[in-house]
Amino acid sequence: MSGDLDLGALADALRRSPGIAAKADIADATIGLGLSGSGTVPVGDDCAAIPDGEGWQLLAIEGFMNEFVARDPWFAGWCGVMVNVSDVAAMGGHPVAVVDALWAEGSEHAAEVLAGMRAASERFGVPIVGGHTNLKTDRGQLSVAILGRAKRLLTSFDAKPGDRLLAAIDLRGRYREPFSNWEAATDAPGERLRGDIALLPRIAEEGLARAAKDISQGGVVGTAAMFAECSGVAISIEVDAVPRPDGVPLERWLTTFPSFGYLLAVRPEHLDMVLGLFQGRGIAAAEIGSVAEGTAVSIARGDRVEVVRDLARSPLLLPRTLEKAA
Repeated sequence: MSGDLDLGALADALRRSPGIAAKADIADATIGLGLSGSGTVPVGDDCAAIPDGEGWQLLAIEGFMNEFVARDPWFAGWCGVMVNVSDVAAMGGHPVAVVDALWAEGSEHAAEVLAGMRAASERFGVPIVGGHTNLKTDRGQLSVAILGRAKRLLTSFDAKPGDRLLAAIDLRGRYREPFSNWEAATDAPGERLRGDIALLPRIAEEGLARAAKDISQGGVVGTAAMFAECSGVAISIEVDAVPRPDGVPLERWLTTFPSFGYLLAVRPEHLDMVLGLFQGRGIAAAEIGSVAEGTAVSIARGDRVEVVRDLARSPLLLPRTLEKAA
């Protein structure tokens, strides 16, 4: 990286990122549903986790932007399965099955979406078991939900001061232009995809970490902000340490949605073990920052630090944060 990086300008660009700002919509839905963000229905995790005997049932759902479905329908269908599988893995779970809701202007417009979903279902080994279809609408829309199961959870609420922040991202891919989606799965063999995803439940079950989050549309920094808010901690990210493909501008990369990407809060004594698990499968993994007491999400380079978001002043997800700040 060049020595003349303007960290302040980068922080300002990240503050304006649409992918980060969009996460604030979750708070409006939480208030409308009367959820407190605490108690039996925590708000902000990758899945809902429902106690079930000695383990947990996991439920998640993803909806997709109309523009994305219209412009790249096959990949939208693929992502419908892939991102849900990733959400289940981020909670330490194994995927069980998915259902979908698809709207399209006739069967011809639906065909590519369905083909993408089918391809991902076969490659990840997760069956599509039902759903809802309407082929008489004026635009394509897609939502996909998943059922998973976990023996032991990874959550967004258990990062603790003193943890080290680890990023694991599959760099073996390319951008799916014009969107900032880093596509590193469609050419990969199913055996590899399933083995990579299985790393997260292994980490949970072996007690190597308690806290993790899937890197989503907000990218590394936006995901870190959600992680910090849920856990009630501060997170600082050393931008030079973030695994990044050659030739990709830093600003774009920090707001990119990778097909395989996770943040984990790991105790120092487990750091080498967790890094080795990802690196052993060809996944780029590195310690990229720290977890501390506080409410700020910052980016750093050497001794320079810029706050991207102070969650006490500008909450992102949770109404309870508003209550604490009042």
